[in-house]
Amino acid sequence: MRMYDLILKKRNGGVLTEEEIDFMVKGYTEGNIPDYQMSALMMAVYFKGMNEAETLALTMAMRDSGEVLDLSAIKGVKVDKHSTGGVGDKTSLTLTPMVAACGIPVAKMSGRGLGHTGGTIDKLESFAGFSTEIDTDTFVQNVNQIGIAIMGQTANLAPADKKLYALRDVTATVDNMSLIASSIMSKKLAAGADAIVLDVKTGSGAFMKKESDAFLLAEEMVKIGKGAGKKCVAVVTDMDQPLGYAVGNALEVKEAIDTLKGNGPADFYELCLTLGTQMLLAGGAAETETEAREKLEQTITDGSALRKLAAFVEAQGGDAAAVYDTSLLPRASFKKELLADKDGYISGITCDEVGICSLILGGGRETKESEIDLSVGIVLQKKKGDAVKTGDVLAVLYANDEVKLETAMDRLEKAYCITEKPPMMTPFIKGIVR
Repeated sequence: MRMYDLILKKRNGGVLTEEEIDFMVKGYTEGNIPDYQMSALMMAVYFKGMNEAETLALTMAMRDSGEVLDLSAIKGVKVDKHSTGGVGDKTSLTLTPMVAACGIPVAKMSGRGLGHTGGTIDKLESFAGFSTEIDTDTFVQNVNQIGIAIMGQTANLAPADKKLYALRDVTATVDNMSLIASSIMSKKLAAGADAIVLDVKTGSGAFMKKESDAFLLAEEMVKIGKGAGKKCVAVVTDMDQPLGYAVGNALEVKEAIDTLKGNGPADFYELCLTLGTQMLLAGGAAETETEAREKLEQTITDGSALRKLAAFVEAQGGDAAAVYDTSLLPRASFKKELLADKDGYISGITCDEVGICSLILGGGRETKESEIDLSVGIVLQKKKGDAVKTGDVLAVLYANDEVKLETAMDRLEKAYCITEKPPMMTPFIKGIVR
């Protein structure tokens, strides 16, 4: 088998076999196929596409290129959740304790952020002493005893995807549904869960700007999940403005805890209930959506989800006292309010700009080597549809550097759009793909 022949076949619109795709992925991962040939194949795929069987074969080959976690020692149906990412997305911090309190084990592998805010691990490190550097035995033991464990991604999880994505990123071949879906799902399948619930974001702060594209990606990933023998469902949700009000690591942790205490933003709480409902159904902890939702709401009412978060944080070395007293979380030196300069209605917030403002303040990474300031960020006070008067507080910025604060303030002001008439509001939950 020759890589030249596979490039020619795909360039001419042919369908690659499972064996050909295995050869290609294995050869590239092991360094036997050069970048220039794989670049040519990726470009051919970009223009000619891949069918359902090819996409599944590519996903499975990337999954099998490294370690595939065996979670069989964990009791019960393991349900994983994945988000395609957005601004203010702290969902795992609230959702996983709610789900675990309903009896569904959460064994999650997460990463650090690269971009406007930190990843789940960065946010969790807002708890002093918290660590995801745990071995597999401790990981399994914690899930069986507490119901939740989160560990850092191993270097050997879907290594083919890491190599391929880096190549696609510099050859303008990222934006292809089959390649995007297989990249996400190869890592999720390697993480060993029995069922996967996907949160596919759409809007100005999401990777998929157009709602139609978000649904296409959701459908592609659900097909892959089913083809791999997993229960899989995707929820398409709005990211045209930040999720909740807080953007920035410790600020998002506080908002996640507030939600577990029953005081969270409506959109964020609704997302946790919607995703949690699908997780409970997939895990067999409920038979109907109504039953699942009621069980999740009960974990907030009776405090069991909050206690579950505290137990999880403590088990991984963190200061669980901060779960009950959020003033113990990292705090910025000073804050400044952004005020409305006219009367009207918030007709829109350029979501990704809010994320960039958090990055400017120090809440994200511009490179892998960048240090994150866990204390800084933004808490919005007004969102789309809200009425405002001149002088009303639109947002509060938290900072440790006055120059960065002024730069972020100027940029955030431009992200808000105030009009005389209220805007048309669209549903937050766009739909569910099964």
